[in-house]
Amino acid sequence: MSIISFDQLLRVVREHPEPRRLLLVFAGASLPGGATDEQRALFEAGEGGELSPLMCVDKDPHALGDFEALAAEAQALGPSWSLVFAAALAAGAAGPPTVSQVDAALQDMVQSVHRGDIGRFLPFDRMGRAVQLG
Repeated sequence: MSIISFDQLLRVVREHPEPRRLLLVFAGASLPGGATDEQRALFEAGEGGELSPLMCVDKDPHALGDFEALAAEAQALGPSWSLVFAAALAAGAAGPPTVSQVDAALQDMVQSVHRGDIGRFLPFDRMGRAVQLG
């Protein structure tokens, strides 16, 4: 199945028989230091740049209404973001993920986004549409 929107991802995660937590990293785009004129032009046109993690959160998929509610919450809490990277953390043999497991997974996700190692996450734009990067 190809996920095309955050709300579709939310439905899929909710339907899974095992409890899951949604892990979310909001990232902003910035122009790298020493950017060329071509890089500047692309960035000003809304393309290119480098992504930096701005904030992260875990959510119970059953407690989250939809993408619009998530985006409104993110806008109220923090800096302007360009993309949100999503992943689901599954329950283990002992039950739902613990707080320490969630925190460790979120920190790993933040570091991965910082390094640009984002292939295992689903990126969504500010409208909740899945985007293809790279």
